[in-house]
Amino acid sequence: MAQADVDSKLSTAVPLSRRGHGPGLLLLVDADLDLRKHDKTLDPPPLYKWAEEGFAVAQLRLAKPEGDSIHEDLRLALSELSKLPTCDEKDKIGVIIYASAVEPGVLEAIKACPEICAVVCYGSLPASNADSELPLLAHVPGARSPEKQNLGEGLCGKRHYYANKSPFFAIPAHEDYHPPSASVAHTRTLSFLKPLVGGPYFDLEKVWDEHTYWEFEARSVEETMATMVEEPYVNHVPTLTGGIGRQALTEFYRDHFIFSNPPDTELELVSRTVGIDRVVDEFLFKATHDRTIDWLAPGIPPTGRYISVPFTSVVNIRGDRLYHEHISWDQATLLRQLDLLPDYLPFPFEIAGEPAAKTGFEYCLPVAGVESARKLANQSSVESNAMLQYGYRKTG
Repeated sequence: MAQADVDSKLSTAVPLSRRGHGPGLLLLVDADLDLRKHDKTLDPPPLYKWAEEGFAVAQLRLAKPEGDSIHEDLRLALSELSKLPTCDEKDKIGVIIYASAVEPGVLEAIKACPEICAVVCYGSLPASNADSELPLLAHVPGARSPEKQNLGEGLCGKRHYYANKSPFFAIPAHEDYHPPSASVAHTRTLSFLKPLVGGPYFDLEKVWDEHTYWEFEARSVEETMATMVEEPYVNHVPTLTGGIGRQALTEFYRDHFIFSNPPDTELELVSRTVGIDRVVDEFLFKATHDRTIDWLAPGIPPTGRYISVPFTSVVNIRGDRLYHEHISWDQATLLRQLDLLPDYLPFPFEIAGEPAAKTGFEYCLPVAGVESARKLANQSSVESNAMLQYGYRKTG
């Protein structure tokens, strides 16, 4: 079991990365928060999500602190975390707070724990101006304001503001959950925490290259899925193909992707950007259209044409497994290379007071073919701005 309940307030989770061990992380959450998995999103609750990132995690539910109870609860949580054999850094623990308000007593208790080296606040700025040397990252709901600027001014930290968002925008089961903001805040938290707690760091390029090897070279559905988190997804943006969740994605890979690509399929890498939890590639997808490639060109029979299409992939890696892929390309460029687009199309609107139905207008389709791929690979291979000379013509 990844998760273990110590008591009604305290739970722990071991790292769910393939490495199986990592730095320690303590989550402090409002006692009344619904922390169950929710069907509206694949994003798991915080305890599971941070375990997928490769952390050993303890989660403590916080009621309003009374007396020394918060100090005792924190010491117990840190003790249980340090007992995990999968927790590497027992003297450098990060804290993440999910709360609508951070009570001064919580901050005082955190400052009293020498092993805590960094604090992240989701949903609220600390309502205290007490000096602290602890690095702080605050994800603040709502727009920036002078009032918020003054909160926590004695703390050593950085703030990000999320306009029109509520305190619990990062909690999947909460009614105010907002996936884009939650995703951006998560990446910012990783960038802040990892240097302070000592990782965990993974070779993201190696993880992505392993995944594409099983997809395009070895062509194994089982091994491809083994490189992904428990509930991943893939979204091919132009055709809305892919799969949401393990079962749907497994079926998509088996029935519509891995064995549907032509035998001469090649991915030519043009550029790669590696971030704290993402790999962004520009590449050329090359193949002979000798079959129906239904994820790429749904419903189009084989044309026999050779294609070279510029692609962009944004790959989110959680720990050392893939969480999601956002894959984009220009569908018009693909159709032009398949010789399925004309040079001109009817323009159905009036021009300069002349109705199209009366005179007939056609516009020159501003779509490039293989030239798009050539120019991506070599900026000097195709002249720029030729399309600026395009126009329309009368046919009637």
